[in-house]
Amino acid sequence: MAILSGKHINLRALEPTDLEFLFSTENNEDFWEVSSTQLPFSKYILQQYIENAHQDIYEAKQYRFVICNEKDTPIGLIDLFDFDPQHRRVGIGIIILPKYQNKGYASDALEMVIEYAFTYLSVHQIYANIMSTNLKSIALFEKNNFKKVGIKKDWLYSNSSYKDEILYQLINS
Repeated sequence: MAILSGKHINLRALEPTDLEFLFSTENNEDFWEVSSTQLPFSKYILQQYIENAHQDIYEAKQYRFVICNEKDTPIGLIDLFDFDPQHRRVGIGIIILPKYQNKGYASDALEMVIEYAFTYLSVHQIYANIMSTNLKSIALFEKNNFKKVGIKKDWLYSNSSYKDEILYQLINS
């Protein structure tokens, strides 16, 4: 599908060979704060997740893309979640491994998934929940025309303090 292939990256489905990549990414404590993870995942659980990743987004209400660079190396993940075909909306989240950040990969992946969601899923809106201290994500989503529509005060408790979460939306006009 050309919509999921770009000049520098491509997006693809999870494969059985992604187990080690998924294990290291999901168990990276640096990402736990943004993913609301509190415990590590076992390889067994992640293997089961990969085996069920073939489910259609209409059935599972979510879909995870692996972001790969020019060398087909997995460099991150971009998720669609809480897919609601009745109300034509979906949530989005993205993680890029630290050594691949600040190279434009996240923006390219986000653009591809936005086009995919509007074209193939016929959603009217895409939303993102971003911690107010995550300035890189705020900049990424604002660069891609997401608008701040609300702040959830003291929404997340992490590292012994409460943090606000900002709700961003991109509405297809």
